[in-house]
Amino acid sequence: MEAKAIVPRKTRGEGKAVKHEPGQRSERRALGDIGNLEVVRIVEGKQISRPMTRFPLFSVCLYTLLCYCLGLSWVLFACCRSFRAQLLANAQAAARENKNQVIPALDNKAIVQAAAEKKKNLLALDNKAIAQASGDKKKNPVVPILESKAVATKKAGAEKSDVETHKPKPESSDVLSSFGGENLKLDSGRSSREGSRKKEFKTLTSVLSARSKAACGVSLKPKEKILDIDAEDINNELAAVEYLDDMYKFYKLAEDESHVHDYMGSQREINVKMRSILVDWLIDVHRRFELMPETLFLTINIIDRYLSVTTVARKEFQLVGLSSMLIASKYEEIWAPHVNDLVCISDYAYTEAQILVMEKAILGKLEWYLTVPTPYVFLVRYVKASFLPDQEMENMAFFLAELGLLHYPTILYSSSMIAAGAVYAARCTLNRCPFWSETLKHHTGYSEDQILDCAKLLVSFHSIAAESKLQAVCRKFSNPDRGAVAFSTPAQKLLATAL
Repeated sequence: MEAKAIVPRKTRGEGKAVKHEPGQRSERRALGDIGNLEVVRIVEGKQISRPMTRFPLFSVCLYTLLCYCLGLSWVLFACCRSFRAQLLANAQAAARENKNQVIPALDNKAIVQAAAEKKKNLLALDNKAIAQASGDKKKNPVVPILESKAVATKKAGAEKSDVETHKPKPESSDVLSSFGGENLKLDSGRSSREGSRKKEFKTLTSVLSARSKAACGVSLKPKEKILDIDAEDINNELAAVEYLDDMYKFYKLAEDESHVHDYMGSQREINVKMRSILVDWLIDVHRRFELMPETLFLTINIIDRYLSVTTVARKEFQLVGLSSMLIASKYEEIWAPHVNDLVCISDYAYTEAQILVMEKAILGKLEWYLTVPTPYVFLVRYVKASFLPDQEMENMAFFLAELGLLHYPTILYSSSMIAAGAVYAARCTLNRCPFWSETLKHHTGYSEDQILDCAKLLVSFHSIAAESKLQAVCRKFSNPDRGAVAFSTPAQKLLATAL
């Protein structure tokens, strides 16, 4: 086995330099190309390295901007110092002028002399009073001494006030500000004294609003309180006080669905006068059967709603009234009248079968919709909301409301409006002041101006009721049990204004 040849170890840098041929390129780069040395190649192939002398353009611009900012800041600082020096000089000059304007102090010697003379006068008065007291043995010697002491204290107080008035006033610190050569002088001492004496003045807006209210005759009166009309029934479970507000809100929303519009134009054989005759007769029938008030108001509502959707012949008009009362009685009464009773009261003009057939026809046209808010529903609530309601006022309100049922023009108004108008007209008729209170406005939702036209219409019906041939309502409310309110004089003041 041949031994390997041992190659002697060479030190660093001892080998032969490798010569590159002209076509070959060296993989290494000369160190002269790195850093701030610029390599200049010459034609002969020699290289000269020299320091780089060019400076970037960005650095030059940054240096210029920095110099500009520093110069500008020094200029502003110099201007501020000069302006501050000017303000200080103006303040010192104004202070010197103010010192010269101070009232010169009086001579101390004169003040001392005046005080000495006053003391001498006081001593003389004291000696004189003591002499008078010693001469008069009967008098109490203590009284003049007390009087002399009182005089002395008064004189001493007057002397002290005189000396204080002659004292020089303290120099007031002035706050001076100048701009553009103009000085604004504010005397702090004087401003503090004037501020203490300054009275509180009203703003221009308050003065103008007060004058406008005075010119318009508007006076600032406290608002009338809304009375709690359900306070007495809070322990009555049948009154359902906690649900009343929600119930009447629902009634106000539901009355539009059952509100009847003008329908006489679509009827060929009946007219307004025939309707009034039928209602007058039904009021007598209602009173003979001693039915509840809710039944009468619901009967008239059923008749009007049926006539608004169906054309009725004249010979069946009374039959519509009887069947409507039968339906209302079944809905409201505990003991409804029998069909045979209705046949008898109509003088056998119709049979039982005819009444039942018409009852079925009416319910079909109305789609069995009988739960409607009639004027009676609102009238009970509004009478309760009236200020100090009594039986007379309640009878008058129901009297006017039933007069409204008798006459066709009242269908132009909603049930709540008729009830509110009846309460307002009743209060005007009985001269109950105020005619319309905040409590009524709150519970009815109507202002006095909104119900005025309806109330005038009801009062006009009252004014012609005595001369009318339809006397069922007047006979009903002429009874002493109902206060005989039908004999009351209509509210002429309300009728004085044009309808």
